[in-house]
Amino acid sequence: MLADELAALGANEAHATDGGVAFSGEWPLAYRANLESRVASRVLWQIGHARYRSEDDIYRAALALRWPQWFDVECTIRVNVSAIKSPLKSLDYATLKIKDAVCDRFRDATGRRPDVDTHAPDVRIHAFLTADTATFYLDTSGEALFKRGWRQEAGEAPLRENLAAGILKLTGWQPGTPLYDPMCGSGTFLIEAAMIALDIAPGARRGFGFEKLRDFDRAAWQQLLDAAKAREHQPEALAIFGSDLYGDALKTARANLATLGLENAVSLKQVNVLEASPPAASGILIANPPYGVRLEDAALAGFYPKLGDALKQRFAGWTAYLFTADLRLAKLIGLKPSKRTPLYNGALECRLFEFQIAAGSWRNRKAGVN
Repeated sequence: MLADELAALGANEAHATDGGVAFSGEWPLAYRANLESRVASRVLWQIGHARYRSEDDIYRAALALRWPQWFDVECTIRVNVSAIKSPLKSLDYATLKIKDAVCDRFRDATGRRPDVDTHAPDVRIHAFLTADTATFYLDTSGEALFKRGWRQEAGEAPLRENLAAGILKLTGWQPGTPLYDPMCGSGTFLIEAAMIALDIAPGARRGFGFEKLRDFDRAAWQQLLDAAKAREHQPEALAIFGSDLYGDALKTARANLATLGLENAVSLKQVNVLEASPPAASGILIANPPYGVRLEDAALAGFYPKLGDALKQRFAGWTAYLFTADLRLAKLIGLKPSKRTPLYNGALECRLFEFQIAAGSWRNRKAGVN
């Protein structure tokens, strides 16, 4: 999905790799990918690659890179290291060695060392280790791209914005088709859908790491940003609906919508999902129901069958998509999923279940009945 998105933005040779997508292009493409991608987490610029056997090898590889040519010594830095099958005993020590190499290279070139800021650095340096290779990156994004800049309040267990956007893509939803989230919480699905419908670039209201790099082309960036903002549609009432049992959740959703000026574009109301009525004759229902981390297992075991009954009785003609880390849902809800898509929410293994809701939907109330 991300490879297709980047190719549409003009990326060359975009192809899926383990844990991401590799692509190439000129610098304005990096700006555009940060500005426009709805599903990416970060855009990293590969600046070095070397073989290693020890932490000292990694230090020497990092020391050989041209850090002072890429950013100023006044910039604060943070180093992040991740690994698969690395023989090193401590990634923290490898992180320290890379930090030392960067600072030593600056000291040799300028007589000064950049400061470290682990909370809000100007420049983020990433290293990825395999069993025998180290690859170094500069982070062009800065803060993770799921941080769109609109969230005023998170609410309880918020769904990351890029995951929500990816799930919307997986459902096949298109603007104009009624969309309803009956457990909307802070409104992540609703806001991502409204931004898609109104062609609001996800990164149009935040800053990026590439703005701190020496080769930053401010004029090229401003041209891309101006073009993105010029194509935004004026907010209008959309066929996007949300509800929640809790008034505090709806208050948070309204505050988040208001940040983008979308408070009148999405319809919200307070209602129990088990008593909710469809806002249209057909459409797409999407929800991230509570699961074990947020609600006791016994309560969920009683809730899921009731949810299945409510969907069958009231939402015939709709397609429902339920995203959950509770893999019991498909069995307990009493509806047969037409599709199961494995996804991860951070470290949590999840499923996106698709249910085609029709009158007389298939039921499985008795164990062993197919």
